[in-house]
Amino acid sequence: MREKELIVYRDLSKEEGKLLSDMSFLMDHYDDEYYNLEDRSGLFYSCIHELLEMAGNHGFYGNLWHCFLAHLLVNNENSYSRACEVVGPVEGSINQAVLHDIIIVKEFFDYDFSGMCGLLGESAWGLIEHYQRSNEKSKVYNTRIQQRICDLAQQFRDNHTPEEMKDTLTQFYKDYGVGKFGLHKAFRIAHDENGVQILPITNIAHVHMDDLVGYEIQKQKLIENTEAFVNGKKANNCLLFGDAGTGKSSSIKAITNEYYEKGLRIIEIYKHQFQDLNDVIAQIKNRNYKFIIYMDDLSFEDFEIEYKYLKAVIEGGLEKKPANVLIYATSNRRHLIKETWKDRGDVEIENGMHKSDTMQEKLSLASRFGVTIYFGKPSPKEFQEIVITLAKRYQLDMEEKELLAEANKWELSHGGISGRTAQQFIDYLLGKE
Repeated sequence: MREKELIVYRDLSKEEGKLLSDMSFLMDHYDDEYYNLEDRSGLFYSCIHELLEMAGNHGFYGNLWHCFLAHLLVNNENSYSRACEVVGPVEGSINQAVLHDIIIVKEFFDYDFSGMCGLLGESAWGLIEHYQRSNEKSKVYNTRIQQRICDLAQQFRDNHTPEEMKDTLTQFYKDYGVGKFGLHKAFRIAHDENGVQILPITNIAHVHMDDLVGYEIQKQKLIENTEAFVNGKKANNCLLFGDAGTGKSSSIKAITNEYYEKGLRIIEIYKHQFQDLNDVIAQIKNRNYKFIIYMDDLSFEDFEIEYKYLKAVIEGGLEKKPANVLIYATSNRRHLIKETWKDRGDVEIENGMHKSDTMQEKLSLASRFGVTIYFGKPSPKEFQEIVITLAKRYQLDMEEKELLAEANKWELSHGGISGRTAQQFIDYLLGKE
């Protein structure tokens, strides 16, 4: 087999490259008596183990060998796949190079395992060709993505020529993208010996705007700004501020789920990572996606200076913020940075410093968010409406009068009136059923 002759698709992860190399060796030498039969058999079962582990981690089913090859192709970020995610089919000599690679991949895809299985273990390989998944969720992909990859493997099986297989793959890139940004919707930041890494978050809350009861004006402002962004129009950085438990973070999570199919991605970052913001933006600025950099519960004390990194990134630095990047933040503070009465007034007589300069320094960060949305705690009547709506949604069997009486008792000892308190109360009742 010719995996070493790959040109465009030769950069594989260490684990994936080893599995492909081991399978290639078996295809070439499974009946070669130069190698000990026990060693050949051991390698064969080791490969089966790796494919089964992949199925468990990724949620694959059907022909796991075909799913593995499809997985390699949809995750390989190269000049061709990144171009196709933007415009679909491209022109130029790169097509000949890609077709050269697809011919090799199709040789792997169409390989007849009957001889190998007859010698090394036919019953074991049957698990790989007709694998039935368990109910356990994928640790790598959400259900939608694992389904797409398994469907792609099936489409490849129906493609009779390398040209057809290449066309199918190109269409997949155009429809769904490539690599981690194409297949995942949410990410976090890590900094290791290799620098700043943007890592997928595979288990995120499936919150939708309709799940958040009330706050219609606030939600509409957020939707309008986000829709303008994903449609390539001018949009603003957005600050959601107000009382705790009112749905600020849930609204941003819902936005992520709502506009994922339109190319929206979200990257969560914490304030101790703000010094990595420029590196993060450098990795995403040329991709065909819209990125929200999300900062939850953002606030700064007097002694914290990380906000200076954020100010430079939003506005003020020499490099212009890319058009495909916005910053969304939530905070309990309107102005993000702690203010004191000492900041008020103008001249401090003791040392002659202008206090108004300190005020401007602190207020200038919040002013860089073009859209600010206030989430206030609900009134008692609004709190009751939230409780009633949630109870109906979860089909709780309780008289309304009793429900509201218990809800009022609950909020008195559990953080006061808020949407979060209402949800926690409903969860408590559901747990008792």
